[in-house]
Amino acid sequence: MLVLLETPAGYGLFRVTNSKILSMESEEIANYFQSPEKVNKSVSLESFLRFNDTKSALTEATALVESKLSKGLSKFIKKNIPNPASESLAVADKVLGGLIKQKYDIDIVYNPKTQEIIRGIRNQVTDLLTGITEKDMRTMALSLSHSLGRFKLKFSPEKIDTMIIQAVALLDDLDRELNNYAMRLREWYGWHFPELGKIISDKDVYANCIKTIGFRHNTRNSNLQMPPCNIPSEVEAEIKQAAEISMGTDITEEDLKNILELCDRVLELTNYRESLSTYLKTRMSTIAPNLTYMVGELIGARLISHAGSLMNLAKHPSSTVQILGAEKALFRALKTKKSTPKYGLIYHAAVVGQSAPKLKGKISRILAAKLSLCIRVDALNDQNEPTVAIQNKEYVERRLEELSNQLNSGRLSAAGSNKKPQTPSYSPVKTQAIGSYDSSSDFVGSKRKSFGNRDEGDSPEKKAKY
Repeated sequence: MLVLLETPAGYGLFRVTNSKILSMESEEIANYFQSPEKVNKSVSLESFLRFNDTKSALTEATALVESKLSKGLSKFIKKNIPNPASESLAVADKVLGGLIKQKYDIDIVYNPKTQEIIRGIRNQVTDLLTGITEKDMRTMALSLSHSLGRFKLKFSPEKIDTMIIQAVALLDDLDRELNNYAMRLREWYGWHFPELGKIISDKDVYANCIKTIGFRHNTRNSNLQMPPCNIPSEVEAEIKQAAEISMGTDITEEDLKNILELCDRVLELTNYRESLSTYLKTRMSTIAPNLTYMVGELIGARLISHAGSLMNLAKHPSSTVQILGAEKALFRALKTKKSTPKYGLIYHAAVVGQSAPKLKGKISRILAAKLSLCIRVDALNDQNEPTVAIQNKEYVERRLEELSNQLNSGRLSAAGSNKKPQTPSYSPVKTQAIGSYDSSSDFVGSKRKSFGNRDEGDSPEKKAKY
């Protein structure tokens, strides 16, 4: 009986020389593979095919993992088993053995005994092979395991969406912290020069102006048109005029020192945020170029972060992508049996923002349908340039223009083109019921009248008749 064994170095074909092993129990077979001497008495090497490089080893190992008959293994069996009808072959994979039997009509053996024989040969394989040491086998196994793991995980240094998730989360934290620091700076320096905060709204320019001016009385001699302030001349004149009549209070040198340190923190955070935004844009263009082209790097990164990964986002249908980020509103609407939200994170996309309020829901649905296709292309493709997103974005913009024209011309109803007309409520006509009492048939005779009026002056004779 022949035994087929795959190793990190290549394919091995061994022959069982000790026929007693085949009739033993699987527990007793292990005793014949405890030492190299016993192994050489029980098994002999028929042929060995060594892999040329790691790439060929990865190709063969990938086929074995998927239980496929590769070209290299097929040629090896065909060359070394010239008479398959007279041989029996023990294999470690039952599915692979079925493919070999179907192609070469060879008797395949797969049972606990053969598995124990293969296990014993694998433990002593370096003693059966010539020219390959145990150290070489470990090195080849380590290299092949890394290559195979990288192949199975589809690993690529440029395709790590974890970096995007962390970067967009840090960007949100920086925005909150930067806004808090900027607000604190305005309130702090506003005690000394409150008019400056009303004239300048940008936080970076405001911090640079504080560093340039310092105390309020230095405004007259400060040149705010030069860097880093870069303020127009008319704004500078307004600031100097406001400094002359300012209602702020005086501060000390120590107060100004702490205010200037806060200005440095605001400017440092601003510079770091700009560099982080550039990094996020570069990463998004590499990992999800179609998604970035459709909605921008920031919204695309938020969608990936909300779904957990790009692959998880690709598994979502377009209806889920449309309301992703509005889960609280969705469950609240389902609980109260009201209208569900029409958009989530994609509400901030440019194509949705520039649409009319009456068209935002329809455009969000159209955008989500095309966006789901782009996400799947990005998740399963290795290109770094937008492909399907170019046509999809043109389609969404064209649909927005068509719907806007319909709305302006009056062909689209105010509440939406798909709204059904209201059905008038049913109000039944009140008719007289059949079989009801008819008061007109009542009989009122003269005697009845006289009987009713007998106390009003009837004669005694008439009273006697009654």
